[in-house]
Amino acid sequence: MTDFQAPVRDMRFALSYIADIENIATFPGYEDATPDIIEAIIEESGKFAEQVLAPLNHSGDQQGCRLENGRVHTPDGFKEAFQQMSESGWHGISLPQEFGGQGLPYVLTIAATEMWSSANMAFCLVPQLAQSATELLVEHGSESQKATYLPNIVAGKWVTTMNLTEPQAGTDLSLLRTKADPDGDHYKISGQKIFITGGDNDLAENIIHLVLARTPDSPAGLKGISLFAVPKFLINDDGSLGQRNDLKCVSLEHKMGIHGSPTCVMSYGDNEGAVGYLIGEENQGLTCMFTMMNLTRLLVGIQGPGIGERAYQQAANYARERVQGANSSGETVPIIEHPDVKRMLLDMKAKTEACRSITIYTASCIDRSKRAPADAERAKFLSRLELLTPIAKAWCSNVGIDIASTGIQVHGGTGFIEETGAAQHYRDIRITAIFEGANGIQAKDLVGRKVIRDNGEALKLLSTEISETVTSLLSSDHEDLKVIGQRLSEGLDQLNLATEWILTTSSDDMTAILASATTYLDLLGIVVGGWLLGKSAAKAAKLMTEKDADEIFLQGKILSGRYFAEYQLVSCASLKSSLFDGADTILRFNAEMLN
Repeated sequence: MTDFQAPVRDMRFALSYIADIENIATFPGYEDATPDIIEAIIEESGKFAEQVLAPLNHSGDQQGCRLENGRVHTPDGFKEAFQQMSESGWHGISLPQEFGGQGLPYVLTIAATEMWSSANMAFCLVPQLAQSATELLVEHGSESQKATYLPNIVAGKWVTTMNLTEPQAGTDLSLLRTKADPDGDHYKISGQKIFITGGDNDLAENIIHLVLARTPDSPAGLKGISLFAVPKFLINDDGSLGQRNDLKCVSLEHKMGIHGSPTCVMSYGDNEGAVGYLIGEENQGLTCMFTMMNLTRLLVGIQGPGIGERAYQQAANYARERVQGANSSGETVPIIEHPDVKRMLLDMKAKTEACRSITIYTASCIDRSKRAPADAERAKFLSRLELLTPIAKAWCSNVGIDIASTGIQVHGGTGFIEETGAAQHYRDIRITAIFEGANGIQAKDLVGRKVIRDNGEALKLLSTEISETVTSLLSSDHEDLKVIGQRLSEGLDQLNLATEWILTTSSDDMTAILASATTYLDLLGIVVGGWLLGKSAAKAAKLMTEKDADEIFLQGKILSGRYFAEYQLVSCASLKSSLFDGADTILRFNAEMLN
């Protein structure tokens, strides 16, 4: 297995030319985001990925987690790595300074976390939950809860979990049964939760479980769900830890991948009832939880380019070293010289950069929606954030899975052997299309809540900006940029036709819309990815005219954009055709035909 190199240069490029971090740093509240601080965050988070997390990736996968005497133990080295992460202040990059954070733009958190996920995805799952949990607590926690929980989470003394799923309640949380009975200033929680990341672990001294449950006489369905903070160890008035709460991990799931991350079956209230504290108001639990869930979905999305980058690096290094076959001159060459291997590697590179561009851009929308000086700009980017979140989560995770699969193919037979490590990338990333809202649900959310609800207004604004990029690319005298512009123009036309069909059809036949939702998500993801790669290519072409330009790096950006245009944007026409014509076929199919 080859060493991992954090893509610091690529990340720096994406932050400057996709996120426009220099502009974000001028917003009120981001005064500390100086160029030196931004550079230090990227450089040092990259070093942490390379030197601390990456060496634990394979061993953590092989060793896995274990449950002994009611306690979960993570793989060797994970606890020490988490302590180092905590001591370096990495948990609070974007949290307000009043709670112990650094108060920096959220896009920097996403950039750092992508590199950490690339180095060791399994390790990163618990810290990522803490990132999104802090946002939930800032938004919905009481002043007392903020003062108690946030400084300890930021310091790495405590970690968090997200407890939604139950055996009978997965995607459909209306079936949730966990109970919360009032008892003085708290509630007694009882029930079982499954698939809980980090439900028990040895990384921190306490775990704050964020648990969805029902209070007595709450309304049926989704309107009767509340959210509770349920600590592993109760917290004394002076902030010290008290007795063990009535909760436990009863088993660990044996999974296809992410072996280094403990996925727990949790039992609450087997005896007197687990003590929990209401967050927000009763029956408003889903509203609170979705503050955390939406950020978590973006954090899942970055695992697409994260694992994509790791798989690409390993495949490219293998292709440089593996000598096999001859070129047209009869000379024996490394397989990287063979055209089809070049195709696979360029496919991996272009898709990784497209996913990174989408997640970095989406993260920049968070910062603009919160801190942009003008009300209209904040509103615009809040709508765009909502529009792009399902794309970042679902499209980027789907593409990341595809990249990891291609990485195995580059290795040939050795890719199918565990010792090379190529298979681990696929096993680890496969979950990303499933957890934190399966990708089919993301597609349903995209068309139903994001496109139809506002009659396509947010998408129209985005389409206008993409059209402006098309005009700029087509007016260039650079041949590669013209090709990208032409393909992007064609893809945008197909997207606009598909959107018009979605809006027109939704009033008469919502089932046809749902049958086509995933196809529409794929179409939108490709167009947005092509747009951002087109912008990157244009900037790279401009930078190439400057003195001391890194021509190889910049030419790679241009060719990534052109490859994506010629191999991905061209598929928009077929996706639109499937969307128009394929829904009826899906709906005519029924379960009896499976016999």
